[in-house]
Amino acid sequence: MLLSKWKKMVDHHDQAQGHDIVNNKICENQCISFTDSTCNESNACGIIEMTFPDHETTRNYAHHFRGCDASVLIATKPGSKTLAEKDADDNKDLRTEGFDTIMRAKTLVESKCPGVVSCADILAIAARDFVHLAGGPYYQVKKGRWDGKISMASRVTYNLPRANSTVDRLIELFSSKGLTVQDLVVLSGAHTIGFAHCKHFVGRLYDYKGTKQPDPSIDPRLLKALKMSCPQVGGNADIVAPFDVTTPFLFDHAYYANLEAKLGLLASDQGLFLDPKTKPLVQALGQDKAKFFQAFAEAMDKMGLIGVKRGRRHGEKRIDCSMHM
Repeated sequence: MLLSKWKKMVDHHDQAQGHDIVNNKICENQCISFTDSTCNESNACGIIEMTFPDHETTRNYAHHFRGCDASVLIATKPGSKTLAEKDADDNKDLRTEGFDTIMRAKTLVESKCPGVVSCADILAIAARDFVHLAGGPYYQVKKGRWDGKISMASRVTYNLPRANSTVDRLIELFSSKGLTVQDLVVLSGAHTIGFAHCKHFVGRLYDYKGTKQPDPSIDPRLLKALKMSCPQVGGNADIVAPFDVTTPFLFDHAYYANLEAKLGLLASDQGLFLDPKTKPLVQALGQDKAKFFQAFAEAMDKMGLIGVKRGRRHGEKRIDCSMHM
């Protein structure tokens, strides 16, 4: 179904543009435009998994903060002793649908614009389109990235926020990438959609910081519901819970109101409301959806420029997004 829709777009592109596409600036503009329309058909939840912060559905913040270079798409070479990012332990729960969608989009783009549009640009465009399709803002994505030449699982862990990261640790991590405290709070709003597996928050339910008691910052009703789904031992490892318990499939600003109501799923989420450095930002964004949308678009633009690769010395334009050239 998805591929047939993309095929129709390819055929329409042929009729509108003709068949004499050449590898020059005109072709590049056409290809970028075609990529934008193609990625509008992307598998939403799978794409967002590879683009936003913290765990499961929003894991790879800015492609692991290493830069927007599609390194997360690289698979480990058969027989290699060095694991690629995609196969890192922290990435094993990423949904295959997201990877498949990017690969299919890349195949279609390559059929019309070989060697022009990078996997990194396709991934960035698809993430933007998902945000918009889920009810969020539509923002311009700068193009022209090249794909990164380095993808190592060993570099994943220290570039990721953790489910129990303190606000100070999050600020330190974001600051190391040139992002501000406001960027941290705004981009954390991506948790207005998505889900996390029990293993990332079960400690809050039964033994918070070694106290043998639940985290006191969890609303009792949410605590009861989460305990029913996530027992302390012997639970189903596939069970997930939504980051946003009120509107889990809608990109809105309810995430922030949830934090004020003690309905944050992860300790790192709820901590944003508890810490005086970030609490005022949570409150402001929770009161004004338009303000959140504008700030989110600006922060995504800023984040999309982290570690951008340009030229053959530092990058490549992969034909197969899962394999280095």
